[in-house]
Parts: sequence; structure tokens; C-alpha cells
Amino acid sequence: MSMKVYFADEQLRHEPRTFLVSGAQKPSPEQSERARRLLAGAEQAGLAPERPADHGLGPIARVHTPEYIDFLSRIYERWQRIEGASEEVIPNIHPDRRDGSYPSSAVGQAGYHQADTACPIGPHSWDSIYWSAQSAAEAAVAVRDGMAGWTYALCRPPGHHAFKDLAGGFCFVNNCGVAAGVLREACERVAILDVDLHAGNGTQGCFYDRADVLTVSIHADPVRYYPFFWGFADERGEGPGLGYNLNLPIPRGTGDEDYMPALEDAIRRIEAFAPDALVVALGLDAYVGDPFAGLAITTDGFGRIAERIGRMRLPTVLVQEGGYLSDDLGPNLTRFLTGFGNGHGA
Repeated sequence: MSMKVYFADEQLRHEPRTFLVSGAQKPSPEQSERARRLLAGAEQAGLAPERPADHGLGPIARVHTPEYIDFLSRIYERWQRIEGASEEVIPNIHPDRRDGSYPSSAVGQAGYHQADTACPIGPHSWDSIYWSAQSAAEAAVAVRDGMAGWTYALCRPPGHHAFKDLAGGFCFVNNCGVAAGVLREACERVAILDVDLHAGNGTQGCFYDRADVLTVSIHADPVRYYPFFWGFADERGEGPGLGYNLNLPIPRGTGDEDYMPALEDAIRRIEAFAPDALVVALGLDAYVGDPFAGLAITTDGFGRIAERIGRMRLPTVLVQEGGYLSDDLGPNLTRFLTGFGNGHGA
């Protein structure tokens, strides 16, 4: 079975301009150039991308509320009808509750559905968001149907900070959740392992009360780092999902050697869950040279991490998350893909 890579050109159309960092407006690092460099990295690993099929809204609707999907698909057009509105949809109000009435205004809904200023919505954003999710869905279909032992979805924009009805941290639709939902059509249990620099808070939130999807995240300790309010070790799930979420926060600046014990803890929990398939939230922003500078994983370190995950030999969907512009972004992906292939052996 050959390795498959999925990407649609529409994913390049989302071009966010700015975001706020400690109150200062700076250019958004979530640029379309990321996807181009990742494509080059996949090709360097000997893999040619395929265009995903259009699976419609169904895979997205398994994860996200209809209110939220309607918001994402129509908010830009509505925003433009507001006199004096910004060119991008950026929230300027946030509710102090989420169990009250739902606002009718575009401004109120933007505050309700966008957690921060890092996820502005422009004229082509929904197109990119939609096709990013289709890449995840197609990658999961290929694994679900036995066409590939493992696949890579080059998802851009990323997704692991997106909750059921809330965008944040450059993320709109939870692509790992989309992949897990597709796999669940044939698999009784699915595990999601997040190796991004930041806690996969949206993925955690999407499955926090469920026992059929195990969520595990290794990330920089959020006590002084984004996403600040989620990702702590005492967050174990709730209701039927109690015991089905594992957070492994590690100190900022952690390098290759000190990362591996946390990975072993994650793998031990996944193996105890005995999943039928695995989704990996592949963040390359843990790199020592990444602009966010949170962890210190080397290019060879990504290879070691990938090979160890691959040795579980589970049917696996790799879903791209973070990893921002540096000269080594493409090579880091190449090393991860080749390392995973060496470990998985399929």
C-alpha cells in the first residue's frame, strides 16, 4: 500500500494579514507560503500530492455545530455590509458566558465564534477552510477503506485550536476531528496524538465527554504559554469521557532527549486504549528554529519522534497543524515523513 498525500490549491487562498501579540499588531505567520514549503518537503520525501474529493459538509458537521458552520460560510459577506467595518472579520467583543442567548448581529457572532484575533476571516477564507477539511476527510477515507496504511493531509489552515463552535489560534475547522469522525465509520476506537508545540485545546474540547476517541497532547506548559487556559495535566475528560484525555505539558525549551520520555508516556496510554486507528496532529512548530521558539526539537529529532510513533503500526492519518516559516520547515516535514515510514513499515 502506497503512502498518499492530499492537498487542494484552494487552501492557498486564505491570506490573513495581522494578529495581536501582547497587544502589538504584527503580520500573521499563518501564510500560504507555509503550504508551498510543506508541499516541497513532501515531494522531497518522494510523495506527490493528490487533490481530495469533495465530501461535502458532512465530515465537518460531525464535529461542529450548524450555527458555527453557517457563521463561517457566510460571515465575510455579512461583515462587508457593515458601514466602516474592517476588511477582515476580526472580533472586538467576547462574551463572558456561552450559555446565554445567541446574538443576531455579525459583530456579536464574531465575538461568540472567534476566541482571539489570530483567526481573521477574509474574502477567500471559507474556501480554504472547507478544502483543508476535505484534505483531512480524504486522507481518512483512504486509511478507513484500506487504500493506504497511512496518509498525510496537508491541512492549511490548521485546526487543532478549533472547538465545536469556536475558532482560535489560526484554526477554524478541527481537521483532526474531521479525520477521526471519518475513521469512526469503520473503527470502534480512534486515538488522536497531538505533537504540536501548543496544546490541542480545541481537539480536547471536541471529544472531552466521549469515550470512543482518546485525545493525547504533548506541548509546552500552558501556565505561561498559549493557549493559557487549557492543556493542564489535571484535565482528564468528563462524564463518559473521564480518563480519555491526557495532557503532557513539558517545560519550554525542551529538546530531543527530554521529549522522548513524554512521547513514551503518550504511546503507553494510546496502547492501553487499543485503538483501531490513529490520527497525529503534526505540528512542526516544536522546532528549535521556529518563529514561536517554544521547544527545541531538531530536524533529526522529528525523525526520531516520527519513527517511534510509526512503530505502533496503526492505520494512521497525519494531519498538518503548526510549523511556521523557516528555512527548515520543508526539511523537517521530509524527515518526519521518512521517519514515520521507516517505523511503520507500510
